[in-house]
Amino acid sequence: MTTLLIADDHPLYRDALRGALSSSLPALTLIEASDLAMTVKALESCDVDLLLLDLHMPGSQDLFGLLHVRKLFPDVPVAVVSGTEDTTMISKIVGVGALGFIPKTASKADIATAVSAILDGDVWLPETISGKIEAVDESFSMLADQVSSLTPSQYKVLCYLRDGLLNKQIGYNLDIAEATVKAHITAIFRKLGINNRTQAVLIASQLQLEPPAKINTL
Repeated sequence: MTTLLIADDHPLYRDALRGALSSSLPALTLIEASDLAMTVKALESCDVDLLLLDLHMPGSQDLFGLLHVRKLFPDVPVAVVSGTEDTTMISKIVGVGALGFIPKTASKADIATAVSAILDGDVWLPETISGKIEAVDESFSMLADQVSSLTPSQYKVLCYLRDGLLNKQIGYNLDIAEATVKAHITAIFRKLGINNRTQAVLIASQLQLEPPAKINTL
């Protein structure tokens, strides 16, 4: 029996993945999650053979969801399912440990092929992308490791710093006290080895993805 975890906040796309995989892979158990917290809880409670991770679901924005999961569950294979077409970002996705990248525009046949290949221990990428993937440099690998140590709340604060929000605005958006925001920022600076907001903005920008693509129902 093979157990897959589909982590995506769009029920329609989860249903489409379920249909694509159930018809092509025998003896399959599918678990679903709609945000990063549910994904972590599912991974804690059961043995998963493969995680299909959407990078844009709540709590998993940008590369943080992938980094966070890889930090907590390094032995769980992960394939990213995303609408991004940026080969630089896809290179980073593979560089930080994803075993595959499945575009949300992929056909049912391609999804089944990708999942089967990854379950067999291979890295799978679309043919149009595989020749364009570049190795990430050591500095980005170190950055990714540092960011993976942030909590989801700290990463939200980091993203707000990137967007230029003041502490008071961040506190309002997250419904937390300004003193708590300051504590998060202090922890972020310490974990990332930086000492000012400008450096934080540069780091967050390196992890930023393009907006989610329109959902394809396969």
